Amino acid sequence: MAKTKRKTSASRKRKPRGISRQNKIILGSLLILLSLALFFSFVSFFFTWQEDQSLLTEFANRDKSAENLLNKFGAAISHFFMYKGFGLASFILPGLICISGIYLFLGIKAKGLLSKWIWGLVLLIWFSIAFGFFAVQKPLLGGQVGYEMNLFLQDYAGKIGVLLLLLLGLVIILVRLFDFSPERVAKGFSGLGSLVPSRSPVVEDPQGYGSLELDPIMDKEEAPATADLYTHKKDIPVVEEETEAEIQVVTPEVAEIEMEVAPGTIEPEETDALADKLVEDFGEFDPTLELPKYKFPHLDLLDSHGASGGITINQEELEENKNKIVNTLKNYKIGIAQIKATIGPTVTLYEIVPEAGVRISKIKNLEDDIALSLAALGIRIIAPIPGKGTIGIEVPNKKPTVVSMRSVIASKKFQNAEMQLPIAFGKTISNETFVVDLAKMPHLLMAGATGQGKSVGLNAILSSLLYKKHPAEVKFILVDPKKVELTLYNKIERHFLAKLPDSEEAIITDNTKVIHTLNSLCIEMDNRYELLKAAMVRNIKEYNEKFKGRKLNPNDGHRFLPYIVLVIDEFADLIMSAGKEVETPIARLAQLARAIGIHLVIATQRPSVNVITGLIKANFPARIAFRVTSKIDSRTILDTAGADQLIGRGDMLYTQGNEIIRLQCAFVDTPEVAKITEYIGSQRAYPDAHLLPEYIGEDSGTGIDYSIEERDALFRDAAEVIVIAQQGSASLIQRKLKLGYNRAGRIIDQLEAAGIVGPFEGSKARQVLVSDLAALNELLNNETQG
Repeated sequence: MAKTKRKTSASRKRKPRGISRQNKIILGSLLILLSLALFFSFVSFFFTWQEDQSLLTEFANRDKSAENLLNKFGAAISHFFMYKGFGLASFILPGLICISGIYLFLGIKAKGLLSKWIWGLVLLIWFSIAFGFFAVQKPLLGGQVGYEMNLFLQDYAGKIGVLLLLLLGLVIILVRLFDFSPERVAKGFSGLGSLVPSRSPVVEDPQGYGSLELDPIMDKEEAPATADLYTHKKDIPVVEEETEAEIQVVTPEVAEIEMEVAPGTIEPEETDALADKLVEDFGEFDPTLELPKYKFPHLDLLDSHGASGGITINQEELEENKNKIVNTLKNYKIGIAQIKATIGPTVTLYEIVPEAGVRISKIKNLEDDIALSLAALGIRIIAPIPGKGTIGIEVPNKKPTVVSMRSVIASKKFQNAEMQLPIAFGKTISNETFVVDLAKMPHLLMAGATGQGKSVGLNAILSSLLYKKHPAEVKFILVDPKKVELTLYNKIERHFLAKLPDSEEAIITDNTKVIHTLNSLCIEMDNRYELLKAAMVRNIKEYNEKFKGRKLNPNDGHRFLPYIVLVIDEFADLIMSAGKEVETPIARLAQLARAIGIHLVIATQRPSVNVITGLIKANFPARIAFRVTSKIDSRTILDTAGADQLIGRGDMLYTQGNEIIRLQCAFVDTPEVAKITEYIGSQRAYPDAHLLPEYIGEDSGTGIDYSIEERDALFRDAAEVIVIAQQGSASLIQRKLKLGYNRAGRIIDQLEAAGIVGPFEGSKARQVLVSDLAALNELLNNETQG
């Protein structure tokens, strides 16, 4: 099998970086100097070519020199172009190179430069052939190219034919390049003819009254008489001029006068001149340049699982199910006007149109009877199908088709998806690849009984993002209380994972670390909102575009913001052990984190109301339900029944707040995930995982009394920053003084010990106990004197 390379996200519409202004000046200077060198060597060739002929074979011999102005380089290059090339026409080449250099050196837009090169090469060939034709005795004028092309053309067209071809080429050059036209020649001859006296123009009378000869200039008294004559004969209205004017005969030349059209004034738009200059010189900021040689995973890492990509149609099974459905409904005196089958990988949808007068609720109540007649598990009736006006009966296939992750990743729908965080879940009943954008969900809740496909669904989400996004664009925070489901992703820690500064492992398994991570994410969210506020934008997409356009200064704390995806594998275990400590930050993130690129994916196997609370559900409009055991669990997840009728093994229902879509989740096995993470992990990575802001919990409070000698060197600077801003947070010190998380946290502890800021208050900023700089100086001076 040929190795299929995935079209990487690097080639997905990334804007090409232009040549910087400095490089344009250097390249332009080089071309201008090269054109001068060619010009002088060509001129010198006509005087020195005979003496330099013998040196062409001894180019490497340093003891010998040529007579050409540019020595052996000039002799060789001029021999190539003038003798073996195009002869005298070769002088066009230095001109074209010089024009290109001037364009680059002066920063002129290259519009029209290609046209100059095309016509320059046309002239080069035409002159070479022309010199070769007319100067047969002087082969240097036409060069070897002109001489050989003449012989070739004369072998087929003769001398007359070559001459006609040269004339045709001359006409084309004159018309297209110099705007030659016969009218201009006629105008030139008419200008010469105006020097000779001629008769006045004669106007023929179309009515048959003879002709009227008009003088070039008529007196004021004569004009009305002429007008009266034509008014009497032809009823043509005459407009009399108030002032004395010349009556001129309009000749066809007036229509030939060219009119210059000036475009309307375009008001210049207000732009950021410095940002535009930086983009022009250095190109847009590219966050992927830290790992420029990163290779995206290829399709060969995924297995096809025996699926050919198509669905086998069992005509007998379709006919048998149709007859059973029709007979069952007929037993209850329900007639069917029309029935249609849509075959999916796991389920076949039978759409029926009942006869007029049949109540939909009557068919809906027959769900169990139809399931009994078909002897199938998981019959689901959709009455009616939204937007179709039909009633749908979903019947599981006897031989379901496995939907491989490879087939959905390789689909055009996923490859060409213009989304921020594209996820390929699987295939619909109509066998279409289902791709959604996590950034627009904006958070996802997954639930289902044990062994029904939740872990495979999480792997499908992570695999989709790994195949589509660069490590600089997205980071994962993985929470795995079971400690076994997500351990494979340890291999990509320094590429894609985010963690707390003091954590040894990036995948979180300890509940205490989960609480700290969630609160750290809240701090990151607040910090990002401060950056968005300073940048005067509304969301992460606008912020990153502005940062890439070099309109935000990194010295002011601005940075490229990657998307952060928090994945929690077993949410019920966290709620049981931590309760409100977990639910509160998750609810806060779910409410606010959408705009700044933090998205949550939460999975649980126990969809009870004390786990999936109303506060959680209100902020998770996108939900996925795998098979559950009761209608109550289905209503807890989806707010409607249906998940209890699924058949398991990846069969799922997806909703984003409107209609419910039945999908077959793509299957990605553990060895496939291991190969993907191994492939990514073996490449060059960042020095460490993406570090989240440091969070200091109540259990790690600052009861230590720091002495003055132990204080940080930037203690006083940090105190002034806190007092001026009246905001006691480690992140503020970190941004203003450009410190690391740990050092900023220690300074906050020292400020608390000194009585400048208050104690820790959860995710809120600490209270500043000093009102102004004067009070701060007095406090610190008293400490020094004491």
